[in-house]
This record gives sequence, structure tokens and C-alpha cells, in this order.
Amino acid sequence: MLWSEQDHNRRQTMNARRFSLEATIVAMSLALSACASHPTNSQVGAVTGAVVGGVVGSALTGGSAVGTVVGAGAGAAAGHEIGRRVK
Repeated sequence: MLWSEQDHNRRQTMNARRFSLEATIVAMSLALSACASHPTNSQVGAVTGAVVGGVVGSALTGGSAVGTVVGAGAGAAAGHEIGRRVK
């Protein structure tokens, strides 16, 4: 059975989104497992920023894995700085 180009593109987009979601879940799990005790504000900020940045990066790039990873990295850095400044 041959797939049309539209079906192929749709499957690629779905696979990229699934990979982005799985990568975000793994990153969150690793980050949260490092917080066995009460996390600091900068740790909470970094995790929250990574999740929000990953979602925004994915949305802006149409589900691109690269966009998700870059967004998560930028969000983590921003969240860490914001959390560090909050008392």
C-alpha cells in the first residue's frame, strides 16, 4: 500500500510531536528526580521554564523537535534566573 505525500507528511508531524512530548516527559522526570528534598526556587523555576518553553517552542515551529529542545533550554535558563531572584 502506497502512502500519499499528504499522509506521509501528517505521519512525520505526528511522530515529531510524539517525540517532543516524550523528550519533555523524560527531561521533566530527570529534573524532578534530582529534587529528592525540597527544591529551591531556582530548581522549580528551571523545570517550569523548561516545560513552558518546550511547549511554546513546539507550537511556534509546528512540532519541530529542534524547536522544542531550544524552547525548553531557553525556558529553563529564564526560569532558573527568575526563580533565583524570587525570595
